[in-house]
Amino acid sequence: MDGDFRSDFVRRPGALKQHPALVLNADYRPLSYYPLSLWSWQEAIKAAWLDRVDIVAEYDDFVHSPSTSIRMPSVVVLKDYVKPQKRVAFTRFNLFLRDEFRCQYCGAKGDLTFDHVVPRAAGGVTSWENVVAACSPCNLKKGSKSLRRAGMSLRRPPRQPGAEELRNTGRKFPPNLLHESWMDFLYWDAELEA
Repeated sequence: MDGDFRSDFVRRPGALKQHPALVLNADYRPLSYYPLSLWSWQEAIKAAWLDRVDIVAEYDDFVHSPSTSIRMPSVVVLKDYVKPQKRVAFTRFNLFLRDEFRCQYCGAKGDLTFDHVVPRAAGGVTSWENVVAACSPCNLKKGSKSLRRAGMSLRRPPRQPGAEELRNTGRKFPPNLLHESWMDFLYWDAELEA
């Protein structure tokens, strides 16, 4: 074997990982915006081979087998509609997404934790209506005190978000990498410029 073949062979699998496929529901909307519904190119090709999806956009790159060459899928649409979940799970990620990744006391972004508005020591429960995203300095300042005693106020009162509301909030936080072939499917209901 010569060096070129070996180095190309070793580098190629890493390059192939960089071709995710955007997964759309049967109504041509992404299954989720945040995190964006993506499959690896392998999953997309397998789903197409099993006739579970239609390929609606492709990359310029090919995958080769001994008998076939297939263009790598960039956007796939499910053949069967997947009904979106109505209930939003109470998770740290969904809490931060509801609060738009900002401290609900000072508005800071970054190193977030969560805080009980009514402290657990005072009978506060861990629920959508009592937990907010907070930066470490605000969380330490408030401690186990009430908002009034700590001299703090909330930017927005905490509440349980609806599934559609959380999906729409997720659209405000696009991933770092958006392939040009995805744009028509991600923002199809955005207002058009005249």
